[in-house]
Amino acid sequence: MRLKTIGLMVLGIALLVGCGGGDERVELPDDFDPEAAIQKWVAEFQPSVLSAEEQAEELRWFASAAEPFRGMEIKSVAEGIRTHTWESEVLAPAFFEITGIKVTHDIIGEGTIVDRVQTQIQTGRKLYDIYVNDADLIGTHLRMDSALNLTEYMAGEGADVTNPGLDLDDFLNLEFGQDY
Repeated sequence: MRLKTIGLMVLGIALLVGCGGGDERVELPDDFDPEAAIQKWVAEFQPSVLSAEEQAEELRWFASAAEPFRGMEIKSVAEGIRTHTWESEVLAPAFFEITGIKVTHDIIGEGTIVDRVQTQIQTGRKLYDIYVNDADLIGTHLRMDSALNLTEYMAGEGADVTNPGLDLDDFLNLEFGQDY
C-alpha cells in the first residue's frame, strides 16, 4: 500500500468542483510559480514512499489540473486534532503555492462541526465548501441527501480533475465511509 504525503490534495480539486466551492476569489502573488513551489514542497515532504521525481510528477498534475480554478478559495473545516492542524498549517499553504487555490482550513471542536453540518444541510446556506468529519456522520449525510457520491463523480463529470494516481487502496477503512 502506497501512503501519500499530500493527503489534502488527493481529492482537493475534485471536491472543489463537485461541492460547488470556490465562490470567493483571492489574488495570486506576483511571484506565483508552481514549478518552484513543487521543488520546495517535494524537499519539505521528505521522507516519502514516493521518490522525489514521483512526488514532483504528482504535484505537476495538481498544478495543471488546477489551472482553470486558480484564484478560487475553498472554505474547509475540521476538528481540532493534530492531523487537521498540520493540514491547515502545512498542506493548505502548499496547495495554494502549487495550485493557486487557497484553502482556508478552520479548526474547531467536533460538536461545533456537527452543528454546522446540520445547519448547512437544513438551511441550504453554505457555511463551508468541505467538512472533514467522522465517518459516523455518513448516515446523516445520506438521509439528508447532502453527500456527493465521489465514486460516481470521479468516474463521470469529475474524471478530468481526479488525480490519475489516486489509489483507493491507499486509504484505511473505506468501508466505514460508504453508503449503506
